[in-house]
Amino acid sequence: MAESRLIEARSLARSFKTKGGTVEAVRGVDFEVRAGEIVGLLGPNGAGKTTTLRMLTTLLEPTSGGARVAGYDLQSQPREVRRRIGYVAQVGAAPSAGTLVGEELVTQARLQGLSKADARARLVKVAPELSLDGLERRALQELSGGQRRRFDVALGLMHTPQLVFLDEPTTGLDPQSRANLWEHIRRLRDEDGVTILLTTHYLDEADALADRLLVMDDGRIVADDTSEALKARISGDVIVLSVGDGADPGSVEAVVREAVGVRKLHRGDGGLNITVDKGAVAVAPILRALDAAAIEVEGVAVSRPTLDDVFLTLTGRSLREGEAPAPTPEPLAS
Repeated sequence: MAESRLIEARSLARSFKTKGGTVEAVRGVDFEVRAGEIVGLLGPNGAGKTTTLRMLTTLLEPTSGGARVAGYDLQSQPREVRRRIGYVAQVGAAPSAGTLVGEELVTQARLQGLSKADARARLVKVAPELSLDGLERRALQELSGGQRRRFDVALGLMHTPQLVFLDEPTTGLDPQSRANLWEHIRRLRDEDGVTILLTTHYLDEADALADRLLVMDDGRIVADDTSEALKARISGDVIVLSVGDGADPGSVEAVVREAVGVRKLHRGDGGLNITVDKGAVAVAPILRALDAAAIEVEGVAVSRPTLDDVFLTLTGRSLREGEAPAPTPEPLAS
């Protein structure tokens, strides 16, 4: 049996007319999301991430191409698509004065076709899953930033969707709130079987959450793989090797190349920079070969590539250009 695919996008494109001409926001992307995955759509602001999500959630009509979402055609069966997905936008709607958490969640479920009894039963399940239990009688305006973002996620889950779209889910949150929301997102996949497509420009978030990454730049998908595979394939590990002043650089390079497979080698300020596929594995044979050649080693360090290294290799620019880094979540207490 073929593996279940909840998203199948084919040549999906969207352009906009502006006073300055036509802007191609998404340029014919092709990708799939399999059931049970958390897939991260990674790229800088303006890469086309949100436009792609808005098309896949039926909020924006494609200029060309198409997609099947949750088993239904995006353009000819939009109502069936909407019944089976949840969507959490970058910024939630401004609450009306006095709107209560529980009432709003039940109303959302009723709008999706649930009976009043089923909506309240769903609230009883969803609220504790997102640490909102006990807040049902609280006004939305009284929630903290982290609580409000968890409420936004809960809105997208009240009708038990198979597939949830999260657009920049942790933007603006403090480190502890980000870490808490990460745990909730993982639990949706692991315990409830929800498939998730999330956009983010936070490198640590993509690394921490996504089973697979779609790297997007200038409206195109430029890479599709796991985080580790992208790092290994595109960047490689770097071993920085320092040797004694009396060692001949040419001899050192020759010994290293003989000992291991070298992808790239150059001399830097800190010593010899050696790019290999697996740095931790390559260190031992390099050190043995240098010792056998009577070359004194003063220091050795291994650095793993980052997703920013991957993006720089793919596009020629840093993913972090023009963006402030996100606060780093601290590990949750066990």
